Order: sequence, then structure tokens, then C-alpha cells
Amino acid sequence: MGYTKPVADAGFESEENYTWCEENGQIALIKPANHDKAKTRKYKSDIGRRENMPYDADNDSYLCHMEHPIRAAYEKKTKSKAGYPIVTTVYTCTECADCPHKAQCIKGKSKTPLEERSKNLYVSKTFLRQREEMQARIQSEEGILLRINRSIQVEGAFGVLKQDMGFRRFLMRGRVKVQTEFLLLCMGYNLNKLHNKIQSGRCGTYLHIPKAS
Repeated sequence: MGYTKPVADAGFESEENYTWCEENGQIALIKPANHDKAKTRKYKSDIGRRENMPYDADNDSYLCHMEHPIRAAYEKKTKSKAGYPIVTTVYTCTECADCPHKAQCIKGKSKTPLEERSKNLYVSKTFLRQREEMQARIQSEEGILLRINRSIQVEGAFGVLKQDMGFRRFLMRGRVKVQTEFLLLCMGYNLNKLHNKIQSGRCGTYLHIPKAS
């Protein structure tokens, strides 16, 4: 029986990974890359970010800080290194010429002078939909519980191996020998974990339930 609810950190977020999970019947809980940054005052006050612009679904356009429309101009089709097709909708504003907020809105390096540039937004509608769903999912009661347990079970294991068991470096050389050494180390870790679960009467339980403060 495969995993139905994989949990991962922000390093695994991509449209390709989201889509693979959807197509294989998995309800992923992957932390969006902008999850923490989006909470900051600097992020929320950045007028150049798409997330801070109202969206008009009827006209498929965004409104900039001056309430000028940024309309869908064309679709750009690319592929990832693994061959996954990505469709990006490019939105552009035609009223940027005399905008007093141009320097705060249009960022990034370009050989074209700022005076001649227009505001563009590059949006994958599939990825946008997936990220919004993921954001809601990881903040649900179940999502918080699973992410807490991922931190305990994954990050904690490395801490135990390095700090409690004093494993700082491999003693053997060569791929096969290193794999064997690490396998023995993991077996010892799992046996110790099983022993602790038996002693505490927690056999058959897989999730740690946080204690209410």
C-alpha cells in the first residue's frame, strides 16, 4: 500500500510535483515556497507582486496599484528538465508610461531602460490553483498535525544519530561499505525506537499528538 498523503518541505514545491501527486491519487501536503515570506509586512506591501493585486476573473486581468488593468497577452509554453509541459500566461500593462510608482512596481535587471519598460506578470494558472489548494491544506487541522510529525520523524532522526549516538562521520570507505555502515546504523536506530515504543505502550500509533498548553 503506497503513501496517500506525502508531506514535504518547500524545497519540493513545483507544478510538476503537484501534478504528479494529483495524477497518482495522492493528497500532498507540500509547504509553498512563499509560505513564510508571505506573512511579512515587506511582502504584503510590495505593490509589484501579483499576490497584492486584485484579480478580475471575468476579464482575466489584474489591477495594479494605480488601478490600471494588466491583461492576459499570450501563453508561453515550456518544458521542465524532465519534460513536463508548463503553460505560462503572460499578462502585460499598457499604461505604465507616466506611472509614478513604476520604480516600485517594475523590478529585475534588464538592458531596457525603466522608462521604456511595461509591467509583466508570468502566471501558470495550474500552479496558482495548486498552490492555493496546498496553502489551505497545510493550514488545516490535519495538515498541521502531519507537518508537525514530519518535523519530528524526519529532522529528529538526524539529530538523534548525530547528537545522541555520536555519529559524525563514516568509518569506512567505498560506496558499498558506506551503505552497509549506514544500514547498520539505521537498524540500530529503528530497534531503539521500537524498544521505546514497546516500553511506553505506543505500538500501533504513528502520529504524535501535540499536548495542549
